Amino acid sequence: MILPRRKFLHLAAGAAALPSLTGRAAAQGAYPSRPVHLVIGFTPGSAADVVARVLSQATSPLLGQQIVVENKPGAGSSIAADYVAHAPNDGYTVFLATLSIITNQIINPNTALDLTKDFEPVALLQDAPIILVVNPASNIRSMKELIALCKAKPDQALDSNVTGSMPYFASELFAQQAGIKLTQVPYQGSPQAVEDVVAGRTLMTFSPASTVIGLIAAGKLLPLATTTGKRAGALPDVPTMAEAGVPGVDASLWFGLLAPAGTPRPVVDKLAATTRKAMQTPAAREALHKQGDDPLDAGPDEFASFMRSEIARWTKVAQTAGMQKS
Repeated sequence: MILPRRKFLHLAAGAAALPSLTGRAAAQGAYPSRPVHLVIGFTPGSAADVVARVLSQATSPLLGQQIVVENKPGAGSSIAADYVAHAPNDGYTVFLATLSIITNQIINPNTALDLTKDFEPVALLQDAPIILVVNPASNIRSMKELIALCKAKPDQALDSNVTGSMPYFASELFAQQAGIKLTQVPYQGSPQAVEDVVAGRTLMTFSPASTVIGLIAAGKLLPLATTTGKRAGALPDVPTMAEAGVPGVDASLWFGLLAPAGTPRPVVDKLAATTRKAMQTPAAREALHKQGDDPLDAGPDEFASFMRSEIARWTKVAQTAGMQKS
């Protein structure tokens, strides 16, 4: 039986402590002996970039080596994933995965990349709500008004998103549940997608909270709903999709570390233990809470099980929604 998503994460948070660095990695010498490169599939300023830089700052002192963040945007993060999958499996190149890599692979299958075979799950670290926002100048003030506009004037139903990403997936699921048709305007990263909503060039976007929370506070964007099952801690006044009248849209953007397949388990374990400890420090927790993110805490085995459950879950959703490509 597949556990409900949030219960699964709750149980994973209580997993036993990871073993210490021994065996094969110890025989190869102390790890790490040089900087570790953390590759992300989105642009600077994106939700993944924010998490990556907090992770780098918090982990580097504990690991004894610098965590160097590398942005390799494109193809819903598949470019970055493919790069890491083919990197040496020595623990010096890792991938900051999000749910977007799963949804992108479901929608745009890349037969050269197998998420369950090409990576070693390291740790599940963070969870971020996805917020539906519009430009205040649109005069839309509720979900009911947004849906009415999209039905009456479909040519204005322009939704800016990163194709294949989790926000894109949430957008398509929302359109299905609301009985509307959206025109997807593709972008490489969420900051660029949001920028065009602020400028009035597109009507709406589904975006990670970290990308829009400051613009919401400044009055430049109006939030209509969050796709999470409960209200976001940093945006308590924003209703859930169900509360706003569109049930059946429950999704969030998690972040976790993946290493190339064959990375020695002692190296994986040390990375997992160190990054998990780093993300639980007060400084990291405070920095990410301000961005609307919530901490998760699961090690390699728990993350591997969670990945399999997410692949099964979203494959079924894609099939039902007709979003898969042959």
